[in-house]
Amino acid sequence: MRWLRGALVVIIFSAFLIIFAAAAATGLAETCKPTESDMLGPFYKSGAPVRSAVGKGYIMTGIVKSAKDCSAIKGARIEFWLVNPEGTYDDDHRATVFSDATGSYRFESNMPKPYFGRPPHIHIRVSAEGHETLVTQHYPEQGKTRSPFDLVLVPSR
Repeated sequence: MRWLRGALVVIIFSAFLIIFAAAAATGLAETCKPTESDMLGPFYKSGAPVRSAVGKGYIMTGIVKSAKDCSAIKGARIEFWLVNPEGTYDDDHRATVFSDATGSYRFESNMPKPYFGRPPHIHIRVSAEGHETLVTQHYPEQGKTRSPFDLVLVPSR
């Protein structure tokens, strides 16, 4: 009887390992936390020109991913807008970039200035097929000239 109990434990443990391995292999074990949304603000304008730079001195890079399984999202439309060096919004500081085949993007701008008591920030709007549109903001750290900023989108229902 004791050998039967031991065999049963081995079978149950083996079944657990097989289920866990299958879940990991199919991507069920990996999910990405969605990027937090933030306010759109009153200065958004659609139709920003396609360009990867609107100034010099601050570089953002990242990967656009799906929250479902952390897979890269190719061709995501990423819109940026921020204040100019004088601290006001203008069309020269709006841009659209698209994520490449690996989901990567790169955007260069001037370091945004604070205004009306708000910290320096860059507005971002991301849209991709099969995913909800994300509106968020990036807050550069003082003294840094580069920042990684992945954008994780929630799949549409």
